[in-house]
Amino acid sequence: MRGEDVREVFEAVLPEEALSALIEGSGLQKRVRKLDAVKFVRAAVIASARGGAGRQASIVDAYFQAGGAKVARSASYSWFSEAFEQTMADVAERAMACARSLPVDLPGFLGRHVSDWHAFDSSTVRLDDDLLHAFPGTGKYAALKIHKRFSIGVGATVGYTISPAREHDARHLTLDESWRGLGLLADLGYASFQLLRDAKRFGVRYVIRLKESWKPKVQRIAAGEVSRTFVPGADFDTLLDEETLCLSGPAIDADVRLGRGDDAVPARLVGVRHDGLYRYYLTNLPRDVTPEQVTTLYRVRWEIELDNKLNKSGFSMDEIRSRTAHTACALIHASIAASNLACILAHKHRLLEHRPTKRRKVRTTPPIHVQTLARIMAAGAERIAATMAMEPDAAASEWDDIAATFVHVGVDPNWRRRPSILDELRGWIIRPAPSRGGGRKKRQPTK
Repeated sequence: MRGEDVREVFEAVLPEEALSALIEGSGLQKRVRKLDAVKFVRAAVIASARGGAGRQASIVDAYFQAGGAKVARSASYSWFSEAFEQTMADVAERAMACARSLPVDLPGFLGRHVSDWHAFDSSTVRLDDDLLHAFPGTGKYAALKIHKRFSIGVGATVGYTISPAREHDARHLTLDESWRGLGLLADLGYASFQLLRDAKRFGVRYVIRLKESWKPKVQRIAAGEVSRTFVPGADFDTLLDEETLCLSGPAIDADVRLGRGDDAVPARLVGVRHDGLYRYYLTNLPRDVTPEQVTTLYRVRWEIELDNKLNKSGFSMDEIRSRTAHTACALIHASIAASNLACILAHKHRLLEHRPTKRRKVRTTPPIHVQTLARIMAAGAERIAATMAMEPDAAASEWDDIAATFVHVGVDPNWRRRPSILDELRGWIIRPAPSRGGGRKKRQPTK
């Protein structure tokens, strides 16, 4: 990672001219004369990596430290307006547009049939009970959900929506022409027959778990031990119960239909043995992708869970205590924008890394760890904000120092014990660190 890369990322998401245009369009600057809106917006994003960034006080403190004119604390709370929410939503969109513009890195077989895989999942954020009317949760409390679209090939969020936590997940995932050529890794909360029909209509590959309530009808067995013949259209559970389809091998692979009548949708059902039990998946990938590879693809979906953890633990999404709906949403937008900054930096670093070759397959240097990088961003928030305000010539050496700190400190401490599934697909061999010995020596018996 070079200083130029770090500068380009921050200036792509938080440039002064673009922020000024967004602020003018939302009307944020017109409301308060003493507010330097550009510094305030930058403080809202950069301060998300600091503890307590969900509280408006933390953002205001970061704004003052960046050189903003100090006002009474009570006056500063009027800055968290609907215009501020719109501005932060636009900044988050800039961060996602930057991620969407980057080249995709799909290791191994992942890029065989798609241009990218997008994981879709939701994350729940508990809010102050004063917001119960705007964001009702599943109980007697206020909560919202962020329905996130996450690019596996870039390792960053490329789309999201916000809804009350009480709403069902499925309505927030709709496939359209923008999904054509992509792959979908979805949680069961988003699975439906309509989703599978839309995937066929728009040319979307998918891998999802089989819902227990779904009753697939088996048309053909491509892999697996069959003890007797059966009529196409037989119920999958019945074939298992009658031991017509035996679970004796490592995997099964079948063509099935889901739904009834003319609306039934064809799919490929894959079952793979794991820890003595079979796990079942539905996909429309061709059979040059093996059942074991389908299982690996679903494991890749865990990347979005790690990104949800990054939002909450690294960028304070769980610390929102606002009592107004537009401020709560604004802080969500700020956390998404800030986490995407870290994800984009990590992706750029991966693209610059050496790839495994026939002679060099053993990884000897730790990869960048996004959550560690977030902590480094938090520690250097004021320095980053000050560097962005410098003239380009004077800022060059500062950006180089910041990049060197990111690379030196922002690495994965557990890369040998728990290597990334994506690193494994890239072909890296991870060897455990050599033992250094030590420990208490055994006492020799006395004669």
